[in-house]
Amino acid sequence: MPRSSPPSPPPSTLPGVERRRQLRRQRRMERLQDGWRLVVYGALTTGLGVLLLRQGWMLQGPGQVEVSGSSLVSREQVIAAAGLRFPQPLLSLQPRLLSSTLANSLPVEQVKVSRLMLPPRLRVELVDREAVARAQRRTSKGSEAGFVDRTGNWIHADSLTRVRMGSKASIQVVGWNERYRPALAKVLRVRQEIGPGLREIRFEPDGAMWITTEELGPLRLGPPDSQLDRRLKVVTHLNQTLPTRLAGKRPLSIDLTDPEQPELSLPGASTTTANGPSPRVQPSSRPHP
Repeated sequence: MPRSSPPSPPPSTLPGVERRRQLRRQRRMERLQDGWRLVVYGALTTGLGVLLLRQGWMLQGPGQVEVSGSSLVSREQVIAAAGLRFPQPLLSLQPRLLSSTLANSLPVEQVKVSRLMLPPRLRVELVDREAVARAQRRTSKGSEAGFVDRTGNWIHADSLTRVRMGSKASIQVVGWNERYRPALAKVLRVRQEIGPGLREIRFEPDGAMWITTEELGPLRLGPPDSQLDRRLKVVTHLNQTLPTRLAGKRPLSIDLTDPEQPELSLPGASTTTANGPSPRVQPSSRPHP
């Protein structure tokens, strides 16, 4: 009788199947271990971060607040105006919001706030307000005297002790009004180019703007519109060239309402009539700044 072959082993006992099963089990264990490591590392990182935020990046006292740039505002004033309480988490402070708060509370023109981490501290850079001109405005109680800074903002006379007084604050602003402040700031920005003889900046009730210089007398700049920059350039040009061309004669007035055709009113050019002012005389050659 032929001999029968031995029965084949079940699939589950084959060496290759068992090897694959062990590999799958090993991979599951490795994934489980990686997951636990991730959880542990995440918890440690979060705990260290919270600890660092609470204890590391903290302002523990006033000594960690750096204030520079101002000769009038002290560190204590900055801390009080900012409402800082120690210890204070550094990252809880918003530099933009803090800058706005300090600018509205302190007699300063500019504020820059920075958070520094190593070592933790708060840096506050200030620019003092400086009165560059005397000013007058109309209020419900009558005329009020004060000052303006270089950006045209009003400074009350009783707050001058908290504001730096410019050494050349010889300009007088008449008829100050908040809506004319941008135009005033433009004139003050170029006052050096206009010349040291600038004496007055005046706003009429209708908004017409005049300036007066020692060399040229009164100049009508017209309304504070988009042509103002051009008119100021013409003023600078006339201040540099016109006095020599007029041989010492100062115009009665100059009208720059149309900056491309400035009009001069010269003494003795014609007589004044009852119906209105003397006619204006065009200069012999129109300036081109």
